[in-house]
Amino acid sequence: MALARQVLCVCALLGLPLAGAEPIRYSVAEEAESGSLVGELAEDAGLTPAQLSARRARLVSEDGRQHFRLERASGRLVVAGRLDREQLCAQSDTCILPFELLLSDPLQFFRVEVDLEDINDHSPLFPNDRVTFKIPETSEPGSRFPLQVAQDLDIGSNTVQDYNISPANEYFTVSSGTGISGKKYLELVLEKPLDREEQAEMSFSVIAKDGGFPSRSGNTEVKIVILDVNDNAPIFSEEVYIVKSLENIPEGSVVLTVLASDPDEGENGDISYQLNEAVGQSDSAFVIDPITGEIKLTKTMDFEAAQMHELSVTATDGGGLSAICKVLVEVVDVNDNAPELVVSSFSSPLPENTVPGTVVALFTVRDRDSGANGKISCALQDQLFFSLRPAYKNYYELVTVSALDREETPQYILSVTAADAGSPPLTSTHTFTVDISDVNDNAPVFNQTSYTMYVRENNVPTVFVGAVSAADADVGLNAKVSYSLAAEQGPERAWCSCISVNSEKGHVFVLRPLDYERLRQTEVTVSASDTGSPPLRANVTVRLVVLDENDNAPLVLYPAQESGPASSELVPVSAEAGYLISKVVAVDADSGQNSWLSYHLLRATDPGLFSVGLQSGEVRLRRPVTERDSVKQKLVVLVRDNGKPPLSATAALSALLLEDFSDVRLPHSSPASEDQAAASLTTYLIIALVFVSLLFLISTAVLLARKVCRRKELKAGPVLYAADTLQSGLADAAAAGTLPRAYCYEISLTTGSGNSEFRFLKPILPSLPPQHCAVGQGPDEEQDFPGVPVSSEDMAQDNAGTLSAGQFNALSFD
Repeated sequence: MALARQVLCVCALLGLPLAGAEPIRYSVAEEAESGSLVGELAEDAGLTPAQLSARRARLVSEDGRQHFRLERASGRLVVAGRLDREQLCAQSDTCILPFELLLSDPLQFFRVEVDLEDINDHSPLFPNDRVTFKIPETSEPGSRFPLQVAQDLDIGSNTVQDYNISPANEYFTVSSGTGISGKKYLELVLEKPLDREEQAEMSFSVIAKDGGFPSRSGNTEVKIVILDVNDNAPIFSEEVYIVKSLENIPEGSVVLTVLASDPDEGENGDISYQLNEAVGQSDSAFVIDPITGEIKLTKTMDFEAAQMHELSVTATDGGGLSAICKVLVEVVDVNDNAPELVVSSFSSPLPENTVPGTVVALFTVRDRDSGANGKISCALQDQLFFSLRPAYKNYYELVTVSALDREETPQYILSVTAADAGSPPLTSTHTFTVDISDVNDNAPVFNQTSYTMYVRENNVPTVFVGAVSAADADVGLNAKVSYSLAAEQGPERAWCSCISVNSEKGHVFVLRPLDYERLRQTEVTVSASDTGSPPLRANVTVRLVVLDENDNAPLVLYPAQESGPASSELVPVSAEAGYLISKVVAVDADSGQNSWLSYHLLRATDPGLFSVGLQSGEVRLRRPVTERDSVKQKLVVLVRDNGKPPLSATAALSALLLEDFSDVRLPHSSPASEDQAAASLTTYLIIALVFVSLLFLISTAVLLARKVCRRKELKAGPVLYAADTLQSGLADAAAAGTLPRAYCYEISLTTGSGNSEFRFLKPILPSLPPQHCAVGQGPDEEQDFPGVPVSSEDMAQDNAGTLSAGQFNALSFD
């Protein structure tokens, strides 16, 4: 009780709460299956399974081997693997497997001891399968002949209990027991005198049985050779030889010399030695000289593996008589094992605001040597911020002793040295690397106070225009920066929805195409935020400037290209070269050089008669008018910008070369030509009517056929057609020519009906802008003149087959 009180006092001083000074004891049979129940450890320790999990309960043994396993969910202690009592404790009377139940938060230990009970799992085993005795025929009844006892690795009642001979004979019996020195013996006892002439040899088995249930047995074959007289057996100088030897003596060293004597002479007095090791020690470390009896080492001994070696030496003379002695080699420990440091728990990194006294690591030290060679002391080299604190038995805690600062020292490398008390002492060093984690005390900082990025208009969606970058002085998650657009942009930044920022890399993208003519620049606010708790952020302004592209063709303002028939400019035939006929006026919605316009004469009735100002767009006479020049002149002026590639538009003009401005009519053609034109017109009209009639009949037939087919399909089974399917079918039919589009006929006649122009089959399409834009179109490329717009009223009159005088006047200059 006094010792228990001292232990409790020491534990209280060390700050280790213990449930009790006495260990928790269990017993389990060896060779129990893995998972077999040993005991309710949680209940016996006064804990609940929830406390085991919450306090990270684990089992720790001194030799580091885990023979048992703790089930945290149930609190049961079960067998972790195969338990062999003979392997763990040899033939010791008791086999105790100690370990500790280690709990954290707070640190607490429970000493647990498990008694490993022996079962009868080994049979008796003789050192030799066959034994030969050469016995003189003069041997007296009662003579005894020693045999090697059978050995059983089990203990108690499970070891050898009885010997017998099989088959039984009248000459020999077996005797066994324990001598005065405590040594067990086995002897063959001669019960009847031998007669070599009657029987020269005999054989039988000696059987050893243990006391287990069921019983196990082992046997050895004994052969008896009957010899002539040899009445003295060898005698050893000692019945038991005991020798002590250091574990580090080299191979080949002589450990001991045994000596036996025989008073007989000649061959009967020659003795030879034979070494017999105990069962389970087949890998012998010893060898004996059969003549001299010297026992030598064949390999080095290890105190930690076996502290004693038991040998048996048989001395046999030339007459076949023998004697047995026992040799015990005690291994003396030397300091050949350095201390070992085993870490049970280690916490790294530590936050820099960790309070002093926090446990960083828990470890145990052990030394396989014994005595002073196994006594260990621990020391920490740097004790400014950390120190060692004894915990329990050979356990130590590494704790903080002062405040930590990551900005000053982000990492501590601590060396713990364990030294034994041997001579010379052996040491081992373990290094703990303790990282200090950061707290979020630094906001991200952009590498620029503001950013300006550029993008060309008509950009592709999600185009990359630049990147923002911010750095955080913290580390880890506190330094991980993510980017986003600030929620509040303000009413003046209505276009910020077209900008996106990659949250990880800070890449800035424009999500949709921009139009320079609508938006010249915009600004957004980008926010950089770390992932600390709470997060810190910083903002920066990003200005996006839109660059102009040449995406707008020139627009002709004069002459107007959309309102009714094109007007004609009147030019007197007496005009000189340089006479200003008209001026083409155009604008371009682009800016810069994309809006610089140039004017070129693309096509004219007489190209040599006119010139166009490159920059001004003025149309002038290049030379005086001659009689060969046509009265009606048509010009097409190309307006081109200076973009890359350039865009262009065309403007159509008409000019009349007149002597007198009072008559604006065109000159009449001859009656013959008028009659010929009328006949040609009649022929074309007849052909057109026949063609239209054929198309109508074909369309009607196709429609009837399709209706008949649909009725058959409806009779065969219900078929549903969607509206869009029907419309697409009609569109396909029209495209194939079954349902032709409507056509209008444009007729231009002069006043006297002497000449007529017929424009054939122009499809009625939605009106298109008169500006024809061609990218990169040159002045030599052919381009049609814009058609004369026709009003609905004029078209109605055309369908009726009549033209008004106003229409004729308009068409006559077309």
